[in-house]
Amino acid sequence: MSTIFDFSVKDRKGKAVALKEYANEVLLIVNTATKCGFTPQYEDLEKLYEKYHSQGFEILDFPCNQFGQQAPGTDESIHQFCKMTYGTEFPRFKKIKVNGDDADPLYKFLKEQKGFAGWNMEHPLAHILDDMLRKDDPDYQSKADIKWNFTKFLTDKRGMVVARFEPTESLDTIEKNIQELLSQNI
Repeated sequence: MSTIFDFSVKDRKGKAVALKEYANEVLLIVNTATKCGFTPQYEDLEKLYEKYHSQGFEILDFPCNQFGQQAPGTDESIHQFCKMTYGTEFPRFKKIKVNGDDADPLYKFLKEQKGFAGWNMEHPLAHILDDMLRKDDPDYQSKADIKWNFTKFLTDKRGMVVARFEPTESLDTIEKNIQELLSQNI
């Protein structure tokens, strides 16, 4: 059975990184953008990272410009923005595509493992996203594609995808899942 450890990605400088380097760690894999209504989530992601990194937790940040062109700029300018604005310390990788024929193989795999999780309709942007996506495709919810920036995939220490969280999901909910996975022995 495949796991995320079967994949390699490119760091922001273009160097190949085998995800097996993260074996025995709980990972939160996020497609991000610097000019999105969800961009302030970087602050909360950094807090999670600081709180749990020493316990074997890692966040892998994949900038993506496919949603409203909200991740403009170079890999380095995106990195500098995130460090200067939100103080992020977690690893950031090359800008990628997460949907379509030329989607990164890691993201093709992630979507095969966990389809669209549904919006948390209590979030103020959930209805806006739902209306916008429904206009383009009334059946969008049945498709596994990434719907927007800051979609998150959680993997266990064995590299198995255990959850998908849409950008409207509460980070408190995500944190509870992280805590549970960190407490498991493999």
